[in-house]
Amino acid sequence: MLMRPIIFVINPNSTQSVTDAFDKALDPLRTTDGPEIQCLTLAEGPSGVERQIDVENVTLPLVRLVQKLESEHGERTGGFVIACFSDPGLYAVREATSRPVMGISESGILTAMTMGQRIGVIAILRGSIRRHGRMFGAMGVTDRVVAEEPLGMTVLELGDPQRTREGLKRAGQKLRDEYLVDVLVLGCAGMADHRDWLQQELDMPVVEPTQAATAMAMGRALLRW
Repeated sequence: MLMRPIIFVINPNSTQSVTDAFDKALDPLRTTDGPEIQCLTLAEGPSGVERQIDVENVTLPLVRLVQKLESEHGERTGGFVIACFSDPGLYAVREATSRPVMGISESGILTAMTMGQRIGVIAILRGSIRRHGRMFGAMGVTDRVVAEEPLGMTVLELGDPQRTREGLKRAGQKLRDEYLVDVLVLGCAGMADHRDWLQQELDMPVVEPTQAATAMAMGRALLRW
């Protein structure tokens, strides 16, 4: 009897509430006979990956954690998801394992491209936008990601659900009405709790990127790609 593969979804920051938010958001993907989903928090990470220096500082700890998990779980290791919209350490981790490694920014944007032509991203901070723009440029999708709007909130401040929802609705309405986007992507794993609510409020598709990346990783594991 084959053992169920495990998809490890790793929060590169040390804020457990972020992990809890996307762990709950992944429940619809959990089935009795599908891949197991385990969500982990990188203890060595900062409270939020909000600057380029944070991205650089978590890269080697992520590599070590992935290697440790693969060593412990062997053939049951189905893949890894880096659950931060900056996709920190993505290429280094891919070099460190033969298993699929998905970044939520890359996966979220690719998913959004199947749902609409004009994509808008809701970031946490204005400073995040330049960093995200470099990723979109490397992906070659700057003609599809037409605008990004910040909430002006840190990762820790996303723990205030009322303020977060007010900011998400305001940013989403601006992207929809002023930039005419067809689909929104949530630009932080800590927003995962609010995808369904925001989609209903704005009456338009909203992609939660940790869900998108985990679904891709599950497909890769099942198809042995």
